[in-house]
Amino acid sequence: MTSAELTTAPIPSALRIPGPTTPYQGDIARYWDGEARPVNLRLGDVDGLYHHHYGIGEVDTAALGDPDDKESEQKLIAELHRLESAQADVLLGHLGDIGRGDTLVDAGCGRGGSMVMAHQRFGCAVEGVTLSAKQADFANGRAAELGIDDHVRATVCNMLSTPFATGSAAASWNNESSMYVDLDDLFAEHSRVLKVGGRYVTITGCWNPRYGQPSKWVSQINAHFECNIHSRREYLRAMADNRLVPQAVIDLTPDTLPYWELRATSSLVTGIEDAFINSYRDGSFQYVLIAADRV
Repeated sequence: MTSAELTTAPIPSALRIPGPTTPYQGDIARYWDGEARPVNLRLGDVDGLYHHHYGIGEVDTAALGDPDDKESEQKLIAELHRLESAQADVLLGHLGDIGRGDTLVDAGCGRGGSMVMAHQRFGCAVEGVTLSAKQADFANGRAAELGIDDHVRATVCNMLSTPFATGSAAASWNNESSMYVDLDDLFAEHSRVLKVGGRYVTITGCWNPRYGQPSKWVSQINAHFECNIHSRREYLRAMADNRLVPQAVIDLTPDTLPYWELRATSSLVTGIEDAFINSYRDGSFQYVLIAADRV
């Protein structure tokens, strides 16, 4: 089933956001319930993994072929999607030693692509949360189609107050979703859900404190996605305050720039590409992975 068929399913009339919630979170739920960008859906249609994050890695120019080829645009879309999935692979590779009996938590799971990849990689249960009922229904529909709905589930839930038992998760992550919440509240909840020794990983865009203040490009990204990008310093401080000790801090900025430069040449542009490219080039914005252990 394609994304177009999945998105025709009825959307629940209520957003079903458990408390505590705020008007802002209601706005975000409505934003993502209404989101249907081709850049997310057409890339997911390549192989049925629907992501809501960006890509990393060198572009395979040989896979793109001749620009005059009538299939060149589809090849470009497939390459963008390959870079997206490569990003998720890097995140999952930092989760540590995960067993089949473990449970993972994807905070801000979107349409569920990373959850599917996590289950395929580890064979374990994966619980996802999202404020968007439409995204949760989509993710659960894909899990059912793949026959893994007994292991992979998305729930409409505030990631700051999840229904999971204290210490129940072996690992958890945010993949480009932490810019929608207060970091102290977010990491307090991850710290609660993770077992002692469990691993938390985030990949996120953050503004660079060395630049001085968020640049005009960062402000454009905030306005486009209705989010609030944090600085890398804020991530590290909030982790330290919530028993999460960083084990790795990796600057992925050089690795994500090729994705954006390629995306800017595609038919799927959304108008925000220049803000990402310019901010990465001038150093005001960074793309980082942080892996931290619960102590």
